[in-house]
Amino acid sequence: MSIFKEHINRMSAYKPPLDGRDPKQHLLLDFNERTLPVSAAVEEALVAYIRDGRLQMYPAYGDIAEQIARYARVEADQVMITNGSDQGIDLVIRASCREGDEAIIPGPSFAMYLQCAKVENLVIHQPQYTREKGYPLQEVLGLINEKTRLITVANPNNPSGTILPREEIVTLAKAAPEAVILVDECYFEYCSVTVADLVAQYPNIVITRTFSKTWGIPSLRLGYIISARENILPLLNVRGPYDINQLAIVAIRAALANLDGVESYVDEVMQQSKPRLEAYLDSKGIEYWPSGGNFLWVFFADPVSTEARLQAAGILVRPKLDGEGRLGLRITLGTLEQTEHLLAVLEGAVGGC
Repeated sequence: MSIFKEHINRMSAYKPPLDGRDPKQHLLLDFNERTLPVSAAVEEALVAYIRDGRLQMYPAYGDIAEQIARYARVEADQVMITNGSDQGIDLVIRASCREGDEAIIPGPSFAMYLQCAKVENLVIHQPQYTREKGYPLQEVLGLINEKTRLITVANPNNPSGTILPREEIVTLAKAAPEAVILVDECYFEYCSVTVADLVAQYPNIVITRTFSKTWGIPSLRLGYIISARENILPLLNVRGPYDINQLAIVAIRAALANLDGVESYVDEVMQQSKPRLEAYLDSKGIEYWPSGGNFLWVFFADPVSTEARLQAAGILVRPKLDGEGRLGLRITLGTLEQTEHLLAVLEGAVGGC
């Protein structure tokens, strides 16, 4: 007999394949991380804090919400920091949904939406993204009813890279005023599409963002929520007082004061590396999904052997199944030099593509 809830016992844990990854041995194109180390300013700030003899103290966040709000161009009382965007997703679902409520989570998408919804024992609907139509808007609208409490929009979606236009997010917000429209903008810096300016007008929109993907500190776990002020206050009641570690705060203070390194990296990824990979795939007639993020979902003729060839060359990518069970490889974009290395290896494997 288990002491835990029956539906929790039936679940399986989300276990991303992280073991054995080493940036000194591999080109890490598998988790959509920044492929370069953080800036010297961030490293120096972390070292200085550690050497200041303050690790024994509880974290104090000061004006970090105000600093993030200025960066995000929203009001400070519309921001709450979280332990990565994963915690933000979890808090929003915990605070808004009861057992038996319905959630609409289009797939394939980020696994944490399903994981958190299953923990709350929600009834889950999963209309599918398609390459031709993108986000299944009409199917989602058709599923909305009085029990709907959650609709997810990953913008852009992972693994497909699909972007849902702002006006269609507004359509969802209007169609389901009693439901949370959870808009995950964790790749915001790469696509620049946001509904952050609409959260006061549409208080059922809740946005999650992260400092993992662009800023290069996924190991320190810092994200944030943007929503109407009346939503932030109850979410603060659910989040713990010390959930975010102090080193994450130190790192982001330094990063926000030194944006050039972030902006130049994003520019190289989106304006040089991504078009270069797209041009190569087009020239070979290899299918991929249009993407607004720092990654492409690519469908080689023989994805298993292609991945094996890449892995043998020290390049890690992420296999992902589409809605029909077809295997694609999600490939993160890094610097142009890294992309040229990727293409050189792909060229050797393209006979099997």
